[in-house]
Amino acid sequence: MTGKIHSFESFGTVDGPGVRFVVFFQGCPMRCLYCHNPDTWTADAGTEYSAEQIVEKIVRNMPFYTTGGLTATGGEPMLQLDFLIELFTLARSKGINTCLDTSGVMFDRNNGERMEKIDRLLKVCDLVMLDIKHIDDDEHKKLTGHSNENILDFANYLDEKNVQMRIRHVIVPEITDRREELLKLGQFLKPFQNIEKIETLPYHTLGKVKYDNLGLAYPLGDTPQLSESDAEKALEIIREGMQ
Repeated sequence: MTGKIHSFESFGTVDGPGVRFVVFFQGCPMRCLYCHNPDTWTADAGTEYSAEQIVEKIVRNMPFYTTGGLTATGGEPMLQLDFLIELFTLARSKGINTCLDTSGVMFDRNNGERMEKIDRLLKVCDLVMLDIKHIDDDEHKKLTGHSNENILDFANYLDEKNVQMRIRHVIVPEITDRREELLKLGQFLKPFQNIEKIETLPYHTLGKVKYDNLGLAYPLGDTPQLSESDAEKALEIIREGMQ
């Protein structure tokens, strides 16, 4: 079996704990307005790799990953669920820590076949980094083109299965930086027992050049970038909502 891969990052430090080998999967059903990887959207692009080929890239530099491991991101890795399971299963057999960075959009508790595969995946996944784009469903649809219903349910499922979870939330001016939205997110997260960390990420425009290269209009126009201090203030409000 092979998977369609957009690219690799050999020594990632922001995609999970420690130093990590980051695999960017090709294909994503979401169309987030602030997406900085629009070149990963198309599912039939990318380069085909086997799980063995990818794991070999990690093994040959294993001393660098003793504090980290492998992170699957994208794109949306769960769009290639069968290959993702194979990759994580092989990595775990080599003693490699596995981390999934996902929007959770592919989760569907009513799809028995997919749920069986998700359960297999979670057995070989050490950490799930779940990107909650917006806590309000209507605003989530405006931001991404999809409902957040299954995404929030995935968070609940990870808690039920006691799978370690890290929450990621991008702070965008006038979209996800409102106090009431951040408090609501905190209130949603309050009951969870499996949250390892909450990360608020400041909106940036580093992906603009990719839109230009693809001949696409940048959806957020001249929306200003935010600072780390802006993101930290947002995190404080989320934590307030969790009290």
